[in-house]
Amino acid sequence: MPLSTHDIAAIRLTLELASLTTLLLLLIGTPIAWWLARTRSRLKGPVGAVVALPLVLPPTVLGFYLLVTMGPHGPVGQFTQSLGLGTLPFTFAGLVVGSVFYSMPFVVQPLQNAFEAIGERPLEVAATLRASPWDTFFSVVLPLAKPGFVTASILGFAHTVGEFGVVLMIGGNIPGVTRTVSVQIFDHVEAMEYAQAHWLAGGMVVFSFFVLLALYSGRRFKPGFN
Repeated sequence: MPLSTHDIAAIRLTLELASLTTLLLLLIGTPIAWWLARTRSRLKGPVGAVVALPLVLPPTVLGFYLLVTMGPHGPVGQFTQSLGLGTLPFTFAGLVVGSVFYSMPFVVQPLQNAFEAIGERPLEVAATLRASPWDTFFSVVLPLAKPGFVTASILGFAHTVGEFGVVLMIGGNIPGVTRTVSVQIFDHVEAMEYAQAHWLAGGMVVFSFFVLLALYSGRRFKPGFN
């Protein structure tokens, strides 16, 4: 049975969400991971715990508090309304915000481990050559941490594709706006359309298998979790 137009729209929306979320997570997560890898501050533990919260927190709990915070009576919701932007829940932008929070540890932890694995020696050598901190980071750190960036990108993208609880709490189920593949599968099962659900669910299984195959087929793609 071929995919319906709603299925295709859900796949397209999911890929757009995962791509944008991964890009934002790399931009946001890189400085966080670098700080966690280098700092000796007492705040390292609490900050690391906050970043890792989505690993143990039920998605519905995270989605609920994000929904309240971004809602019309929440601080973020009041701020966005004051700017004339309305509220973020039940919009694609709201899904992006929720996805960034939910997938944060899957990007930050591999990057942090990659930065920590570099050690002090390359940085000391760069300093003796009078390289600025920015030159050192872009010319030394980034090339050496490239496997960590590959792992972080794959994990962040894949984890966003598989979201359900956070997406449903924040975005609801609006076709073409917030209905992702996981929500579309849920709709098919609710309607007892098992054949259609099999097409999407089977695709997710194949996708997940190849993600894990890419991560574990070589040493350079090993996940960077502690």
